[in-house]
Amino acid sequence: MLKTGLGLLLFTFIFSSALAQKTDTLKADTNLLNKYRLEPARNSLPNHVRPVQVTEQLIPVELLDYKVSYWHKSVVWGLNFNQSAFTGNWSAGGISSVALGTNFDFKADYNKTPLDYTTETNLIYGIAANKGQGSRKTNDRIFLDNKLATRISKQWYFFGSLSFESQFTAGYTYTDAAGNPVTKGLTISNFMAPGYLTESIGFEYKPNKYYDIRLGTGTAKQTFVTDTTIYHNLPENYGVKPGHTFYNQLAFQGVATVDKDLMKNLHLNARYAIFIPYVQPFAYTTHRVDATLTAKVNKLINVSMNATLLYDKNTSHDPQATEGISMGVAYTFP
Repeated sequence: MLKTGLGLLLFTFIFSSALAQKTDTLKADTNLLNKYRLEPARNSLPNHVRPVQVTEQLIPVELLDYKVSYWHKSVVWGLNFNQSAFTGNWSAGGISSVALGTNFDFKADYNKTPLDYTTETNLIYGIAANKGQGSRKTNDRIFLDNKLATRISKQWYFFGSLSFESQFTAGYTYTDAAGNPVTKGLTISNFMAPGYLTESIGFEYKPNKYYDIRLGTGTAKQTFVTDTTIYHNLPENYGVKPGHTFYNQLAFQGVATVDKDLMKNLHLNARYAIFIPYVQPFAYTTHRVDATLTAKVNKLINVSMNATLLYDKNTSHDPQATEGISMGVAYTFP
C-alpha cells in the first residue's frame, strides 16, 4: 500500500511539472489579435448642423432723468485795495493815501439753434483819499448790454441789441476853464449826465466762441444829460444843447469783442466800438476801446491792468485815456 501511494504521488508531481512547462510554451501573443479588432466608423453617430439665425430683439430703455440747459452763466467779482503812508519828516516827500476799487461782471448766454441771446452787466467803481485833498473818484461805470440774434449761416447772424451806459456818482474837475486849480471841484458829470441808450439792428459775424463783430447798419443812440448846469463847466455838454436834457442820433455802429485766455492764467477781455453818425460830419465819429488784462496768481488773488481810450468830439476835442494796474481779490463762479 505504501509503495502504491508513493508511486501515485510521484506520478502526480511529474505530470504537474510537465503540464506547467506546456502551459508556459503555449502562452498567447495578444499583439497577433489586433488584426482581428473591429474599429467603429468615424462619425458613426448622425451630426446635424443648424444654420445660425440673427434676429432683432427690442430692449426697453427708460429715459435718463437729465435736463438740458442752454444757459451758460458766469460772475466775476473783484476788490482791490491800495494804501500808502508817510511820516511828516519823510525826506523824499509823498502824500498818505488810501484807494479802494471794485468791479462786478455778469454774463449769461442762451444758445439754442437758431437763437442766441447774450446779456452782460459791467459795474466798476473806485475811490481814493489823499491826505489834505479829500476823496476823489478814480473809476466809475455802469454798462449793460443785451443782444438777441438768429443764425442765418454757419458764421453769420441777424441781431438786435439794446445797451445802456452811465455812472454812479458825480464827477468833478479841479481846474477851471483857464487851467487854474480850484479849491472846490466843479461838477462835470453825474448819474444820467451823461447817460446813453443805444438800439441797434444789423448783422453779426461770429467765427468762434471768443471773437465776434457786430455791424449795426440801423443804430439809434439817445444821449441824456439830466443835470442842466453841467454845461457851465463842460461847454460841449456831451452833444446836448444847453438847457436841454436829450439828444437823439441815427448812425452806423460797429462793435468788435475779444474774450479769450491768452495763457493758462492770463485772460484778455477787450471791446472796440465805433459810432458814425449819419447827420453829422465824419469828424464826429466816436471811437472807444476798453481792455482788461487779468493775470491769476492763485484761485483768489489776481493782478489786473485795465485801460480805456476814447475819442468823442461831443465830450472833448482831444483823445482821452485812462489806465490802472491793481492787485486784489477776485472771485469767479461757477
